[in-house]
Amino acid sequence: MHLLTTTRDALLAPLQSVSGIVEKRHTLPILSNVLIEKRGEQLTMLATDIEIQIRTTTAGDLGGEDANLTVSARKLQDILRALPEGADVNLTLDDKRLTVKAGKSRFALQTLPAADYPRMNPPEEGGARFSVSQKAFKRQLAQVSYAMAQQDIRYYLNGLLLIVDGNELRMVATDGHRLAFAASPIESSLPRTEVILPRKTVTELARQLADTDDVLEIMLAGNQAQFRFGPTELVSKLIDGKFPDYERVIPQNHPKLVVLERASLLAALQRVAILTNEKFRGVRLVIGDNLLRISSSNTEQEEAVEELEIDFPGPGADIGFNVSYLLDVLGNVSADTIEWRFNDGNSSALLTLPGDDSFKYVVMPMRI
Repeated sequence: MHLLTTTRDALLAPLQSVSGIVEKRHTLPILSNVLIEKRGEQLTMLATDIEIQIRTTTAGDLGGEDANLTVSARKLQDILRALPEGADVNLTLDDKRLTVKAGKSRFALQTLPAADYPRMNPPEEGGARFSVSQKAFKRQLAQVSYAMAQQDIRYYLNGLLLIVDGNELRMVATDGHRLAFAASPIESSLPRTEVILPRKTVTELARQLADTDDVLEIMLAGNQAQFRFGPTELVSKLIDGKFPDYERVIPQNHPKLVVLERASLLAALQRVAILTNEKFRGVRLVIGDNLLRISSSNTEQEEAVEELEIDFPGPGADIGFNVSYLLDVLGNVSADTIEWRFNDGNSSALLTLPGDDSFKYVVMPMRI
C-alpha cells in the first residue's frame, strides 16, 4: 500500500521535533516507536514516554492512502538523516513492514500496531490558560533552568516551579545549594496557580521553542500542562510535591553591594576554575579596598589568582563558593553588569541585574 511521497526534509523536521523524548531502551518496546498517522494531505507524528507526549502535524501534497502505524523513531530518523538533502522519499506499508525508498536506497522496517500505542489525554478544560511569545518564555527558562537539581531524592527539586499570579509569570529552580528566580509580565489576569514541570519537559521546551515573537499557548489543568507552538503540541504530567518556599531563601537586607562587569568576572572565574579541586570546585572571593581577589588551589598544591578592580572602598568579606554555580548564572544572563549583595563569609550571596527586579540568584557559601 502506497502511503505517501514527499521530500526527506518534510519528514525529518516533524520527526526530529517529536523524537527527542523517545527513550533508547524502554520496558515497553512500542515506546521506542513514533506513531505516524496519514489522513488525506495531513501527516501527524506523535511520541510519548508516558510522562510527556509531543505531537506535530504538517500538511503537504503527499498522495497515497490513509493509514496509521508505529515504527522505530531512532531508526527512521537515522535513515532520513543519512539520505541526501532534498531527496524524494517514498513510504509504502505492506504486511506490518514499512518500506522507505529514496533513489536507489531501500529500507524495510518492522512496525507495531497504532492501536497499541499509549496516548495521554489532553488536559481538562477550565485550568489556567494564557499566551506568551516563544522568545520570552525561552529566555525566562534559560535564566533559571540550570539551577534545577539533577537526580535529587527530593524529586520535586528535579523540576522547575512555574507560577502564574495575576498578570505575572514566575519561574523558580533550586538544587538546595543555589536558587534562580525570574519573573515576566503576561497579558492575562489569572488566579494564582503553581505547578512543577519535570526536568525533561523543561529541556524539551528549551530545545524546541524559537527565538521569535511567535505565540506559545500554555494551559495548566489538573496534573497536566499543555504547550502549543506552531504545528506542535506538548502535553506533560506535572511533579506532585511541595516546592520549598523560595521567598524565604532570597535575602532581603544584605548590607554590602558591589557592581561587577559580567564578562570580566565570567572570564576571571573560568580561568581560576582550571586549578580548582575537581571534586569540590571551590573558589575564594576576597572583597575589599576596591579590589576583588579570586583564588583557587587543588590537592597538587597548584594555585590560581585573579584580581579585578571594583568600586568598594571599605572592608568587605572573604567568601568561598562552588565556581560552577557562579559560572552557570553568569553564562545564562545577558546583562553587561550584575549587582552582588552579600553580608559575611557565612551568608548566602544575592546576584541581581541593575534596575531589574525580575531576576534573582541566591548562592550558598562553601567552606574552603
